[in-house]
Amino acid sequence: MDAVIEEQPVELDATAFKSEVKPIWCPGCGDFGVLSALTRALSALARPPHEIAVVSGIGCSSRLPAYTTAFGIHSLHGRALPLATGLKLARPDLEVIVVGGDGDGYSIGGNHFLHACRRNVDMLYVVMDNRVYGMTKGQPSPTTEPGWTSALSPQGTDVAPLSPLAIAISAGAGFVARGFSGDPNGLAKLMVEGIQWAGFALIEVMSPCVTFRPEQRRWKDAIHVGPEKPYPDPASAAAALLADDGFGVGVYYRGQRPMPPERSLPVRTLAQIEQEFRL
Repeated sequence: MDAVIEEQPVELDATAFKSEVKPIWCPGCGDFGVLSALTRALSALARPPHEIAVVSGIGCSSRLPAYTTAFGIHSLHGRALPLATGLKLARPDLEVIVVGGDGDGYSIGGNHFLHACRRNVDMLYVVMDNRVYGMTKGQPSPTTEPGWTSALSPQGTDVAPLSPLAIAISAGAGFVARGFSGDPNGLAKLMVEGIQWAGFALIEVMSPCVTFRPEQRRWKDAIHVGPEKPYPDPASAAAALLADDGFGVGVYYRGQRPMPPERSLPVRTLAQIEQEFRL
């Protein structure tokens, strides 16, 4: 009788998740650190690339799917979350990770952001926040400080910036954290936690844009440890975030909510679907 050889899982290091496409971000962009953190996190989770999907919208940070070996979707501006929601509901076996920037996620995609938090579908959303529209030459974003001036906003905005993490908690997100692109190891650990979280998880990453906001190079000196442990309830977590200076890193809130039930849908051909819509 032939011996049965059990197939052993193949260990994958971070390089297994990096594609051959070279990033075209500006030198010094914080998104390099986010890509490094993501590949390290995926390596730690030990799921092969074909079991992972990375979805993005439009913007500098939304180029990230092309730089991984996972399935990638570079979708419409602000529409990454609804697309990823549909993907996860249709293919719950896939690990779905959404990436984007503060403009893509909180401005044109702001409404989808609220409802993704509310629906609590199991996926991780990583928002690279540099408080500026980098791809389109430096306009203020929803998180830009009201007094920041540039050639495109010479008098600033005089508009209060959003507090996305507090908004996420109030909208129903169960896992809310902040990281820093200059600490890929620490950020990778947050990503592992967020991916393993059962439900919608949000990680805001402070990711400097040194091209249009060179003063953000000083962020490395402003970053500090946030809460010692997640706050026990949404009210306390939101209050802490609203009083926060925006540079505390760590998990601010972890609160379990039921996820949408999985539903088994009948498999139908395209012809059958078309027939249902015939008038």
